[in-house]
Amino acid sequence: MSEVRITAESRTVFGKGAARKIRRAAKVPAVLYGHGTDTKHLTLPGHEVLLALRTANVLIRLTGDGIDELALPKGVQRDPIKGFIEHVDLLLVRRGEKVTVEIPVTTVGDVNSDGLLDQQLLSVSVETEATHIPTGIEVDVEGLTVGTVITAAQLPLPEGTTLAADAEAVILQVIGKPTEAPAEGEGAGENGTAEAAE
Repeated sequence: MSEVRITAESRTVFGKGAARKIRRAAKVPAVLYGHGTDTKHLTLPGHEVLLALRTANVLIRLTGDGIDELALPKGVQRDPIKGFIEHVDLLLVRRGEKVTVEIPVTTVGDVNSDGLLDQQLLSVSVETEATHIPTGIEVDVEGLTVGTVITAAQLPLPEGTTLAADAEAVILQVIGKPTEAPAEGEGAGENGTAEAAE
C-alpha cells in the first residue's frame, strides 16, 4: 500500500474554541496515539485530509514540525449536516506491525438465473501488516445456485492476511426469487363465472 504524505503541525491550544479557529483556517484538528507514546495533538491541512480519507485504511506519512510517523485513521468525526471533517484520530503504526482493520467485500459475476444474491456483510475484519493493507476481498459468485452460503471462513483472503472476524459469519447467500402472487380476481375459475351467471 502506498503512503499519502501530509504535513502536520503540532498544536498546544485545545478546546472547542481552538478547534473552531483551526477549522475556519481550512485545517483539521487531530490526535496521534499508540505504542505507549504520549498523545500528540496536531493540525492537518483540511483538503489533503479529505482527499486521503477517500481511500479506506489509507496509510498516512505525517511529516513536518519534528514529526515523521506512519499512521492509520481510526476515528473520523464529521459535521452531521455539512459533512466536513471536524476531527481525526490517528493510530501510530510501524513497518511490519500487524493491525486489525475492516476491508470491503465485493462480488463479481452473476448467480444462477433462478436466484438472488443476498449480501449480509459489506466488509470483514482482518489482521494484516500495517503497510500492506489489502484494498478489499473479491468473491466470484458466477453461477452460484439457490441455497449457497458463503461464510467469512470461505473468503479468498489476500496473502499475508488472516481473518479476525467470526469464521461462521454469513457474508452472502443465494436465495430463491419470490413467486408472484396471483392478481386480484384471478384464480376464481369456473365457479366464479358460474356464480356470476346465476
